[in-house]
Parts: sequence; C-alpha cells; structure tokens
Amino acid sequence: MRPPDKLHILHVILAIRETSNPYNEHCLPWVGKRDLAICTFFPSDVAAPAAIPVFEGDGTLAGFFGALRGALAAGPYDVIHVHSPHLALLFLLGTLTAHRQYAASTVLTVHDSYPNYKLRNRLMFLPAFARFRRVVCCSQASYQSFPWLYRKLAGSRLRVVQNGVDLARVDRIAARAREATRPSPDFTVTAISRLVDIKNPFTALRAFQRSDPAGSRLIHIGAGPLLEPLLTASREAGLAGRVHYTGLIPREQVFEYLTHTDLFLSVSRGEGLPISVLEAMACSRPVLLSDIPPHREIAEGVSFIPLVHPDDVDGFARAIQRFRAMSPSERAEIGQACRRLVEERFSLDAMHRGYGQIYADLLGEHLPTAPLEVAP
Repeated sequence: MRPPDKLHILHVILAIRETSNPYNEHCLPWVGKRDLAICTFFPSDVAAPAAIPVFEGDGTLAGFFGALRGALAAGPYDVIHVHSPHLALLFLLGTLTAHRQYAASTVLTVHDSYPNYKLRNRLMFLPAFARFRRVVCCSQASYQSFPWLYRKLAGSRLRVVQNGVDLARVDRIAARAREATRPSPDFTVTAISRLVDIKNPFTALRAFQRSDPAGSRLIHIGAGPLLEPLLTASREAGLAGRVHYTGLIPREQVFEYLTHTDLFLSVSRGEGLPISVLEAMACSRPVLLSDIPPHREIAEGVSFIPLVHPDDVDGFARAIQRFRAMSPSERAEIGQACRRLVEERFSLDAMHRGYGQIYADLLGEHLPTAPLEVAP
C-alpha cells in the first residue's frame, strides 16, 4: 500500500469555484504532493492547476455521468472522496454495475448541519450514510445535528474532522492585500454569506442601522436572491452610502476587505463550521457571531468572541457599538487572540491530519502521529 501522501484520490464536487471549500481546502493545498483528480457536476468558474486532471460535467445528469465514467476510467484510485449529498447518490447509482471495486474506498464529507439541508438533500443522505465507507462531518455541531436514524445507519463509519484554514495561503494573500490597498478611515464591519434567509442578512443590516452608524460602513460580500430587497431596505434606511453589497468577488479581493476590516460579523442561523469566520480570525480580525452550535464550537472556552442570538438585532447593535468604542490597539489584541485560536485548533494542517487518518483507516493502515477528531 502506498504511503498516505502518495495516494491517488478522486474528489467529486459540484464545481470549481472561488468559494468552493472542497476545492480550496481539500484539493489546492495538495497540488504536487498527491495524485489528485476532480470530477464536477457543473462547469467550473476557475481553472484548476494543470497538475490536477478535471473531468467536468455540464450541469445535466447525462453530462455528469459521462464525466464520472471518464474520471473512473482514468484510475485506479485509492480513495473516492465525494462532497455533497446529490453527488453521493449519483455516485452510488453510477457505480451499481461498473467500477464496483470502488465501493470499499468511498468517503463522503458533510459540509453543513442537518437543519440547513433541504428535504430532498436529507433524503439523499440516507443511502449515502448507509453505503459510504466513511462519512465525515465538518464539525461536532454538524455531527450532533443529525437525527438518530442517520447516526444509526452510519454507525462507527461516521466521524468528525473539523474544517481548517490554510494559514499560509491566508498570510500570502493578506500580505499582498495590505500592500495593494489602504484601510478606510471609517469603522468597517464586514460580513460574508450567501444572501438567503438562513444566513439572516436583514439582521446584519438592521443591527448596523441601530448601532448609530455615523462614521461606519458595512461591507457584505456574497450574492443571492435577497440582494434587491436588501438594497431597497438599505436605501429606505438612508444607508445607501454606508452599506455596500459586493456580490461574488475574487478571493484576493475578499482578503483585501478582511485585512482592513475592524470587525467581522456573522448573524447566520445555520452553518457547518464556517470557513469565512475562521479566515477572518486567521487575518487577526475580531469576530461577532450568532449564538448557534457551530459558532459555539469555535468560541468554546474563550471570552473574546461574543455570541448573540441570531434574531437579537439590538444585541448585535450594542456589540457593534462596544467594538467601535474600543481603541485600535484593543481590537488588535482581540484579533491576535482570534488568530492564535485558529492556529491552535482550526488549522488546515490539523484538518489534513484528520483526513489522512481517515484515508489510512479506510485502507487498513495507521498513522500514529495523526490525531483524529472522532465523534463520541
């Protein structure tokens, strides 16, 4: 059996995009270190490095099955790692009669918590939890969110490996961002999320409005169906000059905003283990978070990360005011504490060690120096 750093792994993901966690955290850092291939359902927005063969679907079932056949024929692979409930079900269907040798080499990562999935996705998880050789939740909160039936189906095959942040990449991009742009004199609050109900973007807007925003600005990075209603609400509140919705932007530009923000804000009602929060902390930014299980998991045992009920607009407004009233050195001290927390508990190295142990365990090997977060 080959050593874990030489494994040949096929990642099956929805698409290669700027914000794709499976691509950014599971694929890019291993370029040149592992033999990787990627199979996607949708056409990709960005080009993968030449070292990673990509078998790209066209957004249709036929297109995906064609891409999957091509990817599997290009094997053999030591591990097939799937990253969504849709693709897990399609993979099981696509290997019913061919490439059945891969049934014993499958890993499924659950990138969110159970309540955040639509009913159809929850149903798709049932056969995946029953059939995949390892099912890995991205946080303890994600694991705890799944009903008894799912945990029973997966049994000892269900594991936890917390999401991690590529600190070296964050530092490289943030350094370039600091050189390329200058901070605004305004107190800047930054949020990153899809503009959908579960991410609760109206609470962010209302809290900013009630925080006495003179001399402040709110930057909300992300896109979604609530953009137009949010723009209307912003104009009606007289905040059009102080609230900016960026839409989807390149990753480099995201870090330009994070590097110069004074406070990162997440008011979400549901997450897996949010990479955007961890990246803001990695940039040494203070964070203000909603009181939900994944955020509690991040803030466990520390006092410098305030947690506010997702619907407590006044509570968020008061917290924003407290951060604004701090001196820059006080905010910097909290930001440094956030950075240390990520280094200690949420680094990409720790995540990769966890998955390395998952792969080795799957293949009947052991990595005694690779600690693994295992669900109780």
